[in-house]
Amino acid sequence: MDAVNKPRSIIRISSGRAGMPLWCRRTHDRLRWYQVVYRLLYRLGLNVWQRGTPPADLITMVEGPSPLPPGRALDLGCGTGTDTIYLATHGWDVTAVDATPKALSIAQRNAAAAGVTARFIHGDVTRLGQLGVGSGFMLLLDFGCFHTLPEDRRTAYVQGVTDAAAPGARLLLYGFRRPPKAAPLHAGVTVEEIRSRFIRSGWELVKAQRSSIETPAARGADERFELWCYLLRRADAA
Repeated sequence: MDAVNKPRSIIRISSGRAGMPLWCRRTHDRLRWYQVVYRLLYRLGLNVWQRGTPPADLITMVEGPSPLPPGRALDLGCGTGTDTIYLATHGWDVTAVDATPKALSIAQRNAAAAGVTARFIHGDVTRLGQLGVGSGFMLLLDFGCFHTLPEDRRTAYVQGVTDAAAPGARLLLYGFRRPPKAAPLHAGVTVEEIRSRFIRSGWELVKAQRSSIETPAARGADERFELWCYLLRRADAA
């Protein structure tokens, strides 16, 4: 899946308070099948994973008894922007990545309606270095993105996330343990895989536990497919 060597185009979109810019960077990488599936589902209006509220673990990290100080955040597979907007509302400088143009378009409109700004990038989360997302992120969030990736792109994802994370950064990752039998995507991740892939790249697994969150169109999916939440911490600089 080598990228096609074409120049990137950058689209500047004004939104938010005082007309501050939202940036959406497009890349011309050849589409993979999982990207095509997401585009088709959004086109058909079958985005059953869409949530109206952020997950409880994220809220605790941002607003709990020992909240993280606002800094740079990276939302991987941001979808329509629920978590991006939540973080931006609480003072975070958010970069959000998604491979589906329609999802990003909706996310941009939602951010504008909420009166916040974020940097939206169109591209594959397994190619973060090529997308120019940068580094130094203290909080990275993945709600249901990694678990849909094919096996041959998971190593690249971990490497890109590791390069983007600041020393001591937190990664909050959600994924199904038991994918739907009829799922068109891989849609699965286990504790053992998280340990194997991330610990060798300098991450500590802080927490791994069953989680639960409802979406209007897929009630009870987290129970049927075993939604898990993983909290990882990047090693401090030597």
